[in-house]
Amino acid sequence: MRAPPTGFPPLCLLTHEFFPQRGGIATFAEEMARAAARAGHPVEVWAPRSAATKPDWPFPVRRLAVAGTHNWGCQVRLARELLRERRRLRQSTVYLAEPGPMLVWMLLQFAGALRPRRLVLTLHGSEVLRFAHHRWRRGLAARLFARADRISTLTAYTADLVRRHFPAAAGKLVLTPGALRSDFAVVPPAAPRAGAGRVVLTVGRLHPRKGQLLTLQALQRLPEGLRAGLEYRLAGTEADPAYARTLRAEAARAGFRVTFLGDVPDAELPAVYAGADVFALTSIQHGHSVEGFGLVYLEAAAHGLPVVAHAVGGVAEAVADGRTGLLVPPDRPEELTAAFARVLADGALRERWGAEGRRWAGRTSWADAAGALFGPGPGRIL
Repeated sequence: MRAPPTGFPPLCLLTHEFFPQRGGIATFAEEMARAAARAGHPVEVWAPRSAATKPDWPFPVRRLAVAGTHNWGCQVRLARELLRERRRLRQSTVYLAEPGPMLVWMLLQFAGALRPRRLVLTLHGSEVLRFAHHRWRRGLAARLFARADRISTLTAYTADLVRRHFPAAAGKLVLTPGALRSDFAVVPPAAPRAGAGRVVLTVGRLHPRKGQLLTLQALQRLPEGLRAGLEYRLAGTEADPAYARTLRAEAARAGFRVTFLGDVPDAELPAVYAGADVFALTSIQHGHSVEGFGLVYLEAAAHGLPVVAHAVGGVAEAVADGRTGLLVPPDRPEELTAAFARVLADGALRERWGAEGRRWAGRTSWADAAGALFGPGPGRIL
């Protein structure tokens, strides 16, 4: 890759999560690459092997012989690629977009062979906790952060985690909040749904951290009048089979309709959102894993759905409490039920918060995020 007339150096984005893989980090990596390329950076993405592509990508994708996991096999293969291309990388900005490539870089940083022109990172939340609470990774992460030129987080919550566990990195932090996908289908506001029945929707992989079981149990505690005609719909892959079985067993005795939609393609999600009245994603902290932001909250808000969520991690920066939905402490199940009761019983409230959610979801842009991370100068330090 050659630098364009703007003078930007080549930008190599490394990620273990990328299209066709779905999820917040995969979306973030793709959108940051897209925004950087449109700003004039000569971008090349390094991603796990796949034949999948998109015709509108303004950047090439180098598919590597890695499966995209954090096991030793993937790390060794990525390390070989980095060492093979070390001379080219010395003239490039290297962007480690998620923890997979960071783990590899941590191990190679002692060799001294990798000295990129600039090194930038994005931390999403959970990896900060995992690095900090792992005996030898803590030191390796501290060394990596010391060598980085700029470190971004999607939320102030994650930035606070970094300051707490790696205070020496505080002066390098910039904010790169998530935004709606480039191909996100903006739909006009739907007319209020007729009939007494209400649909609560969750979009997210079936995993204990996503909290679907807590939502289901909260809905079961609703007054009989609100449970009449209620339906709970869950869209997402079964990431944890045991948890999925527990959910299905609980659903069988819920006393109202529970529908498992499975893995819904992105192109079909607008119709799924349009068929719902309330969006729920009651994530919790699960070990060292926490919701650093949650792009799906923005998507639900953009479709005009009021949101009920737990106040954990960076969720408060994706959901405006009392304006686009309600945030409830994760250890107060009765308050969660009360939040659902309030939103389900008040059509005017749902309409008002839905309208505010549409405005809220469009307040950030990928162009601004890419400018903060890759632009010249020191950036806006958090």
